[in-house]
Amino acid sequence: MSKRKARVKAYPKEFREQVVQIARTGNRRLAEMAAEFEVATDSVRHWVKQAERDEGERKDGITSDERKELRRLRRDLRRVRMEREILAKAAAWFARETGSILSGSSNS
Repeated sequence: MSKRKARVKAYPKEFREQVVQIARTGNRRLAEMAAEFEVATDSVRHWVKQAERDEGERKDGITSDERKELRRLRRDLRRVRMEREILAKAAAWFARETGSILSGSSNS
């Protein structure tokens, strides 16, 4: 089984913001709104909580900007690890080809 999660339907940012604004008025229950806008109740609840985090009203999770940076840093780390692995394999190959073993430190 793949490690990747099934792709969840992505809603446009403007749509999510409008749903959050309506939910914050408190005039309607989340379940009613979810049915009207054809989204899961949990999605609406999550959007409202995330908007509160982004605005500093909640401290029980990371903001959208922090999540975006974390995603970028993880992607960069994967790339750096892959590059390091490639370089280690290349160094080992060159060492075998030249019949010498490279030292662990460089004099550059």
